[in-house]
Amino acid sequence: MISKIREQFNQGFKNEYYENLKKEIVDTYGEGTAFRLSETPIFISKKVKEEIFDACDSIINQLWQLDFEKIRAQFVPKDIQSPSKIGKPHFLAIDFGLCEDGNGGITPQLIELQAFPTLFFYQPFLGQAFLNNYPAMPKEGFDYFFSGLNQEQYTKEVRDVIIADENPENVILMELYPEKQKTRIDFWATKKALGIEVICMTKITKEGRNLFYSKDGVKTQIKRIYNRVIFDEIERTKDLKTEFNLNDDVAVEWVTHPDWFFMISKCVMPKLKHANIPNSFYLNDFPSNIKLSEYVLKPLFSFAGLGIDLYPTKEKIAKITDKENYILQEKVTYASAIKTKSEKNSKGEIRILYIWDEKNNRLKPVTNLGRMSKGELINVSHNTEEKWIGSSIGFFEE
Repeated sequence: MISKIREQFNQGFKNEYYENLKKEIVDTYGEGTAFRLSETPIFISKKVKEEIFDACDSIINQLWQLDFEKIRAQFVPKDIQSPSKIGKPHFLAIDFGLCEDGNGGITPQLIELQAFPTLFFYQPFLGQAFLNNYPAMPKEGFDYFFSGLNQEQYTKEVRDVIIADENPENVILMELYPEKQKTRIDFWATKKALGIEVICMTKITKEGRNLFYSKDGVKTQIKRIYNRVIFDEIERTKDLKTEFNLNDDVAVEWVTHPDWFFMISKCVMPKLKHANIPNSFYLNDFPSNIKLSEYVLKPLFSFAGLGIDLYPTKEKIAKITDKENYILQEKVTYASAIKTKSEKNSKGEIRILYIWDEKNNRLKPVTNLGRMSKGELINVSHNTEEKWIGSSIGFFEE
């Protein structure tokens, strides 16, 4: 994609650098990643960067034109709506596939978006770890931070979103069985950076509207929850026993409010229009003349590629009883544009990470996440026998 930089990196690559990269993760957090780590970052040209952020700006502008109360009523079942004040979304992640533009180049195409936190503390660590361990990395003219941030400023701004003015001991990162989650490396990175505890939802006690957890054997009140629990997983977990639910009326500040998980997600994609946004339709309301072979079927509220059907048919669609919970999204052709040191080139996807900027009352881009694959799905849980695939980060040309 930036041939000079890619050739420089590939020529200077040694497997020992990759092993040292993985060792730094283990030395820092006590374990490696539970997902495959790619051997390389993704280098993003200035041209593709401009396209990505033009699309992001358009998406965010269009989001604020939507009636979120109406979207909430349509997509968030009443029995799971949280009575807490919704406020603004603290986070936004926008995923783009790096796709063929039809002229031998690359164009970013929107894959999905989610007002839900992701690997906010592991990703900057990974960016610096690449710089620490690979001599052939470009030292100037590229960055994995946005908005002019450096590591210190980034940590402060994300800390302000998650902790605000609260005492860190009264703020927790909440997950469901965090030690079993594939993204747990970010939990340990968050704890290390912010000094907050990582607590399983099943370990939280409730007294009236107040929530508590045990810190060093002392019952400690929870006043802010950095929520990483996904509704989909709660529903899929058998015999789950908790003293409270995400939709309970509890005396905590949510970071971010649970209903944003539903309100800004794949459910709004059919409402968005831009050159870098593929056409999409709700499954209960799509044109009868579209070619299903040119579309992918996606459930609205699932993570990690669960439930995606790359080959929908009329027969399959007819068997779906809850069509309102699916969309058809126009297929894109990922470009095998990342040259590797293996037989096949890799495909890539870039996720732009936003936080809510309270001072300027807007969402602000701060860093990114990359994913690489050689298969049909860009997913760090697939094709794990391949090399030069998996979790990564984008270094953007300045």
